[in-house]
Amino acid sequence: MKRVSVEGAAHLVLVDGVVPLHPQEAVFAAMLTGWERQQRARLLAVSTIKARVDLVRRFAVFTGTPPWEWLPGDVEDWATELLSSPGPLARSTVRNYLNQIAMFCDYLTDARYGWGEQCVEYFGTHPVQICHEDNTPSHSSPYEGRPEVRALTRRELQDFFDHADEQVLRARASGRKGWLPAFRDATLFKVIYGWGLRRREAGNLDLADFSRNPKAPEFGRYGACYVRFGKAVKGSPPRRRTVLTVWDWSVEAVAEYVAEVRPLFEVGKRQLLWPSERGGRITGRHITRRFAEYRDALGLEEVLHPHCLRHSYITHLIEDGADPFFVQRQVGHAWGSTTSIYTHAGSDFMNNALREVLDAGLRGAD
Repeated sequence: MKRVSVEGAAHLVLVDGVVPLHPQEAVFAAMLTGWERQQRARLLAVSTIKARVDLVRRFAVFTGTPPWEWLPGDVEDWATELLSSPGPLARSTVRNYLNQIAMFCDYLTDARYGWGEQCVEYFGTHPVQICHEDNTPSHSSPYEGRPEVRALTRRELQDFFDHADEQVLRARASGRKGWLPAFRDATLFKVIYGWGLRRREAGNLDLADFSRNPKAPEFGRYGACYVRFGKAVKGSPPRRRTVLTVWDWSVEAVAEYVAEVRPLFEVGKRQLLWPSERGGRITGRHITRRFAEYRDALGLEEVLHPHCLRHSYITHLIEDGADPFFVQRQVGHAWGSTTSIYTHAGSDFMNNALREVLDAGLRGAD
């Protein structure tokens, strides 16, 4: 068979005519190298590729066998351990792990890359696809998050923002330098909620990501937020979208921060919106830690995390009568059903809606 020189092909990472001293280790390492190259050719993020390769290594350690000896039962055993071990993983996380193992097996069994031939030559056998619908968790719902991870009520949200602002005032009154990062983080949380952003989307914002909206001139240069790092789908590059501004208070918050506080971080000509004390961009881990600090101080449930601010944005817009399709486009959901699952309408809203339905029915009866 004529060799095809696609990126990641076996003959491009294995030396012809040379028998490795330790063939099992050498071939497995070459497989991982080839898979890395194949994914780089698809323009996947370096962090994504590294995470996938590390996961395959973990699975190989669990099985104690090389990929050409893996069996479907190995998948079942690993999934069982992941779901039942101390600190068990969420079902969606386990399914994601197994999907990555399936992608690696797809790569190995694709004839274009020639790994089957190499394994037969070296070991007398070849890799097979070990993941199938009978041994991997099914994806029965577009959302598998924990139900206790909810939107904040308007009272809780106001308390959270008030607490964040109080940390700024206390630090500033005591003359501590920490008031700058406290002000930055308080504004960051308002931006996450104010534009319904994911943690990564907000953390990667630059000054240039805000722009005017001719249809809403009252918001000035903050009429729209351009999201460059939206959630990717199936290994695609980050999705982009424009989120239109809906609340004037959010504009006031970010405008004050940009004009009066951000310059004190001495970022020079760099565009990053949320600089760290050392001059770099703040991390997602920092955002989560700061949120947890404020959450715990207010006595809220430990399961709540920054994404709950995005839940709150969706919920409060729906409660205020926003068109569901508008909300769907704002948050970047491909399907309206996903937006509806993220919506946690409060009891007052539901009771008022019920009252309207009942009153309408009574008027009809008259």
